[in-house]
Amino acid sequence: METTISAVNTLVQSSNTLFILMGAIMVLAMHAGFAFLEVGTVRHKNQVNALVKIMTDFGFSCLAYFFVGYWIAYDQHFFASAETLSADNGYQLVKFFFLMTFAAAIPAIISGGIAERARFWPLLLAAGLTVGIVYPFFEGIAWNGNYGFQTWLEQSFGEGFHDFAGSVVVHGVGGWLALAAVLLLGTRNGRYRRGKLVAFAPSSIPFLALGSWILTIGWFGFNVMSAQTLDGISGLVAVNTLMAMAGGTLAALVIGKNDPGFVHNGPLAGLVAVCAGSDLMHPIGALAVGLIAGGLFVYAFIMTQNRWKIDDVLGVWPLHGICGAWGGIAAGIFGLEALGGLGGVSLISQLIGTLLGVSVALMGGLIVYGGVKKFIGLRLTEEDEFNGADLSIHKIGATSFD
Repeated sequence: METTISAVNTLVQSSNTLFILMGAIMVLAMHAGFAFLEVGTVRHKNQVNALVKIMTDFGFSCLAYFFVGYWIAYDQHFFASAETLSADNGYQLVKFFFLMTFAAAIPAIISGGIAERARFWPLLLAAGLTVGIVYPFFEGIAWNGNYGFQTWLEQSFGEGFHDFAGSVVVHGVGGWLALAAVLLLGTRNGRYRRGKLVAFAPSSIPFLALGSWILTIGWFGFNVMSAQTLDGISGLVAVNTLMAMAGGTLAALVIGKNDPGFVHNGPLAGLVAVCAGSDLMHPIGALAVGLIAGGLFVYAFIMTQNRWKIDDVLGVWPLHGICGAWGGIAAGIFGLEALGGLGGVSLISQLIGTLLGVSVALMGGLIVYGGVKKFIGLRLTEEDEFNGADLSIHKIGATSFD
């Protein structure tokens, strides 16, 4: 009997390890999506830089999160024997891998906002600081109950802050960090002339579309496998993710007047927004969240570029920052039983938690990127920016004509 129980436990643990490993691999693949989305959006002279940034940001993020960030968020470290770390089929190690791919999304998000005029090494330093300190600080508050914040919300408003897959924790934080970096970096040379926007056409719509599709596919691992164990898997999360994606696409198509850039970012807006409440909402509620997010992204992107003159190249603040904040709030609306959700959520707690995430990210971004700007410098010289980051930094272009 004991042998049978032991065998069952081993099977359950190994299945959970495999489940979260597959999720980690799917989210890892999303970083290719970040890369190609940026490659397709920037001008041709900056394509190589986009690819190299995403790859090296991931490497720096891995080390920063392994040695510092994971300890800040979860009070766990890896300074133990391999025998200890490999207990339970190495589940805790694979859980770190999964959460690290989330953390590495932070500099990948920021990269799209600061494209075409940022220095290489200073931005890698900033990536390490944001992933090692700023992001895990709020991650631990939201997902590990650090500093008693969740307990206070539960005691005060009946429920804690709910963010199942990171609308605020990952995307919101990444987007508002990016806003700080973009503001400190300034606009690209020639982007505005006599107060009017000058259009910089994307270098490759096919690459932009490829990036969007890779991200969309990987998002089902991002959301569904946030359950982290096989017995927690829910088809509701999968279908809600799908419906929000569809809603974001259709809203961006109509409001964005069939612009291919808006069409391929629309599904991402819906996916960002649904993360928080994807385990609570009714599919029709998820559709509504996606529709609102798609429209919100198009409107915010146009306002950012045209009226506010914030040169956010890929629109990462509207996409991740604003739609991420909307997702945190939406979980407190469409997750309610009165609107067909499963309940167990408080709108006031969602508002407070979202506001805290935005505040931590914006303040952290101003400190990190402001410090780097003051002591090292963030921006390429005017000549280097004119020549393009590919030749100025990497000494090679994206295409050879030999």
